[in-house]
Amino acid sequence: MNKMLVVIFDNETAANAGLQALRKLHVDGDITLYAAAVLGRDANGVLSLKKGMDAGPVGTGVGLAVGSMIGLLGGPLGLVVGAVTGAVAGAMRDFWVAGVSLDFIEETERSLQPGKVAVVAEVEEEWVIPVDAAIEAVGGRVFRRSRTEVAEAQFDHDIAAFKTEITELEAEAASASGVAKAKLETTRDAAKRSLDALVQRARQRADALKQQADAKAEVIKAQWTQSTGDAKARLEARVKHLQSTSHARGVKLGQAWNLTKEALAL
Repeated sequence: MNKMLVVIFDNETAANAGLQALRKLHVDGDITLYAAAVLGRDANGVLSLKKGMDAGPVGTGVGLAVGSMIGLLGGPLGLVVGAVTGAVAGAMRDFWVAGVSLDFIEETERSLQPGKVAVVAEVEEEWVIPVDAAIEAVGGRVFRRSRTEVAEAQFDHDIAAFKTEITELEAEAASASGVAKAKLETTRDAAKRSLDALVQRARQRADALKQQADAKAEVIKAQWTQSTGDAKARLEARVKHLQSTSHARGVKLGQAWNLTKEALAL
């Protein structure tokens, strides 16, 4: 299962040991480590990056979720639910890409107290004991959350809202006349343009999901070539699961255009 980990340590030395523990679990095939970074909060509460993105052999394409999580931990949480501004739009993108709930961000942000250091990582893991045992051995505390289809759910909600608005405006315009009718039709056309833009973003998101899935599959395949026995079988199942779930998400978003044709044709 695809998860976001935030592991809290008392100091940077322990955090580096924790990162090495995650890398060993990756080598052993117990997890797949897509990307990781180390960050710390100083005595004044300021967050800084201690060790930059470790995104493995396929580059930063698999590090987007970790980068987004770091951005959320480093910025005011109010941006996630605040007024619509450029900064908020960026925070919302981070929120969607990280794929975790607001309560997880708040929980980990509270635990990352001044003087603490954290490893932020995106992994695939089927069970929690390997990571928990390895991290406990070096003095860390693990926070984890399965990554969800936050962006997809938001797209579904927004598309449905625009379709409802367009239908209501059409019905109202049909019984209006003169200036009122013209204003309603103008508002309807603007809603259609907004819906069209939203669908295009959904299609772009579907393309991005496929690219990320391909990059992650390459990470697992690289693990597979260096593994044997049970680890090899686990990795084969893992890459198949990744490809099937990512394909399903991409198909769902790719269908957004077909699901809104009737609304745009009104």
